Amino acid sequence: MSGHSKWATIKHKKAAIDAKRGKVFSRMSKEVTLAAKVGGGDLAMNPRLRTAVLAARAANMPADNIDRAIKKGTGELPGVVYEEIMYEAYGPAGVALMIRILTDNRNRIAGEVRTTLDRRNGSMAGAGAVAWQFNRKGFITIENAAASEETLFNIVTDAGAEDVQAGGEVYEITTPVEAFEAVKQALEQNKIATVSAEVTMLPASSVKITDEKEATAILRLIESIEEIDDVQNVYSNFDMDEELMRKVSEQM
Repeated sequence: MSGHSKWATIKHKKAAIDAKRGKVFSRMSKEVTLAAKVGGGDLAMNPRLRTAVLAARAANMPADNIDRAIKKGTGELPGVVYEEIMYEAYGPAGVALMIRILTDNRNRIAGEVRTTLDRRNGSMAGAGAVAWQFNRKGFITIENAAASEETLFNIVTDAGAEDVQAGGEVYEITTPVEAFEAVKQALEQNKIATVSAEVTMLPASSVKITDEKEATAILRLIESIEEIDDVQNVYSNFDMDEELMRKVSEQM
């Protein structure tokens, strides 16, 4: 999990940049539209849509935008048909990358991703070359002050969570995908607020990065990939200590 959770330490900076570019709402709108297309527009009956809408609301996306995105997914409004793609790649120091795409043009996005990887010393990987290193899991973070570790552990494991770990200022809860909604509901019922909650790709093992040049190259590659409009998420298995992460991110 370390690559995933430590990358979150500079997400606030990244989110502020994205917000100025209007990318946050664009990406969330795509998520809502795809979720509504796959499972229908009823939040009560579509857990994926409910999660996407809650994330959009947390980012202060206007209610009208969310409503339009849902209606585009259900066909009540005309809209672009998005295709979901997962590219596998390698970055500097052999770091593995999973790049999640929502696009209306497969050929265009393939070229953009490949060009960005080539420019930043990365490379495309064949299907299955990287995916085996990641597991699709629910991942929820809770502020340490929200509950004691024992209380939190009992609540979430009873609901189906796999693990609870202290991760600095937050607890990190890992769940099977099928238990993700049940764990979130258990937290809500016990009035424990989440910092973040998502279905994500967590690395089974990590690549330790201690060299500043390698760290800079990896973070710049990930940032460059995330700047591509159709890229929704970049998952990685790098592991670097927070001091090095902060030092490098401050220079970017």
